[in-house]
Amino acid sequence: MSRTTVATIHLAALRHNLARLKAMAAPAKVMAVVKADAYGHGLERVARALDREAEAFAVAALGDGLRLRAAGHRQRIVVLSGPDQPGDIAEMQRLGLDAAIHHVSQLGWLAEATPARGRLHVWLKIDAGMHRLGFAPEHVGQVHAQLAAMPGIDPDIGLLAHFSDSEVFDGAQTPMQMARFHDATKGLRGPRSLSNSAAVLGWPEAREDWVRTGGLLYGLSVVDGKSAADFGFRPAMTLSTRLIAINQIRRGERIGYNGTWTCPEDMAVGVAAVGYGDGYPRSAQAGTPVLIGEQRVPLIGRVSMDLITLDLRVAPHAKVGDRVVLWGPELPVEEIAAQAGTISYDLTCGMTRRVLFVEDES
Repeated sequence: MSRTTVATIHLAALRHNLARLKAMAAPAKVMAVVKADAYGHGLERVARALDREAEAFAVAALGDGLRLRAAGHRQRIVVLSGPDQPGDIAEMQRLGLDAAIHHVSQLGWLAEATPARGRLHVWLKIDAGMHRLGFAPEHVGQVHAQLAAMPGIDPDIGLLAHFSDSEVFDGAQTPMQMARFHDATKGLRGPRSLSNSAAVLGWPEAREDWVRTGGLLYGLSVVDGKSAADFGFRPAMTLSTRLIAINQIRRGERIGYNGTWTCPEDMAVGVAAVGYGDGYPRSAQAGTPVLIGEQRVPLIGRVSMDLITLDLRVAPHAKVGDRVVLWGPELPVEEIAAQAGTISYDLTCGMTRRVLFVEDES
């Protein structure tokens, strides 16, 4: 019996989620965000599943664009952090990638781009209030003019920004950031992109020409207190393992490292083959649920590198070899993340190399 932790990727769920995003965002086009190894779901796997439907992919780094081109994907690919060094420009031209331009240092590199390799398509990033990457609004007109004058740059310059609080549907920050973006880009030609997943849900006036959607594509929550399923999206990952031992432990005995949980009575304690060495969060608290069959079973004791321990008093019929679901469609990853003091993205992105990934068409 294998004790490998298994991440099952539901390809039909990915396609369902993209179709729903396209329907919601229309007439805007959708960039499927596949950065961070497609939020832990596998870059090539997700791109292959979405190849027919995806109008564009968005990645964080040049290397991901190279991987997608090597896998045969011909869609528009936008590198959201743009070039990191001067040599990246020629490689982006060779691969036909779009580059987000967010800093003055990149302008000098772009000036050296030769049109002989094909003009580079760029997106001018505006800092509308996130204060992470992007040009200040008052400099946007000048930078746009510089880019338009460069012979190696495609004159159809995109304009983009990123929201800091778009999941707060009644908040003041998103309208203010939209206004800054519109003021900064007034009179400038080119496609516009503002919305992330949460903005697609809560700010229809911000959809513009392109939306960039990550979390909802994978069926992950982007709004506090709500699951993606509440908005009609389906989780694309199930993480599971097996029960490898059941031990009878006496009342008063302590469980796991440092004995953080004490048995209140004589009881059965299950041991499942998963731990932080697989990416299951060490910070998960006692009471964090797993599923054995349809029964929710609470975690007890500390998560260790390879194993977790479970209170089987609520699952008296559990047996060695039973499948244990850590998260998936019937057990939202957001619930596990909340128990671990983090977010769902952190968990799906955190799978380690020893996790076995399998694909499922459901």
